[in-house]
Amino acid sequence: MFADLAWPSIEASLDAQGFAKLPPILAPGECESIAALYQNDARFRSRIDMARFRFGVGEYKYFAAPLPAIVQTLREDLYARLAPIANRWSRGDAYPATLDGFLRRCHAAGQTRPTPLLLSYSAGGYNCLHQDIYGELAFPLQVVFVLSRLGADYTGGEFLLVEQRPRAQSRGHAIAVEQGAAVVFATRERPVTGTRGTYRVVMRHGVSTLTTGARMSLGIIFHDAK
Repeated sequence: MFADLAWPSIEASLDAQGFAKLPPILAPGECESIAALYQNDARFRSRIDMARFRFGVGEYKYFAAPLPAIVQTLREDLYARLAPIANRWSRGDAYPATLDGFLRRCHAAGQTRPTPLLLSYSAGGYNCLHQDIYGELAFPLQVVFVLSRLGADYTGGEFLLVEQRPRAQSRGHAIAVEQGAAVVFATRERPVTGTRGTYRVVMRHGVSTLTTGARMSLGIIFHDAK
């Protein structure tokens, strides 16, 4: 599924900006099938009303185990592609080559609940800037797929990324994403090489306000939660 992507360019974009856009990978029918799962509460372990917790306006649901087959495949295949980048960023060998190996470490640390999720917004909805950290262990990259059609199902609702560099004002990115396409981005921080060596830039992400319609997305987070 991901073998034909331009991974050197993706990696270069992650290094330079903390994110990289992926072209449409999921077909429209696959997007519709994944989005339709939202109505089946048996597939999910919890539902979050974002307004209740002042996270934004909208809601999201975390999948229960076992994950739907397509979500499991995306999670495994993307992890295998991103683990070498994660290890280079960490300057070590902290992340096993396979998702199964990494999840064994998560589970040993008490992080046993799956974290892939579906996020649902309607007109006026948004997601405040945040980080998806659920315990001591966190994979440094994650992925979001947009399942709805920009300009047809909704307007507005850009994916937002804000980076905070030391002793500098924040810089933001507003990223429009086609149906079936995705963004890979830094979960918490990314390394930047400066004149005095490497330092860390803090990253937060969210979704801008939907102007019209409804938008659904699939979040692929690799670390499990406590």
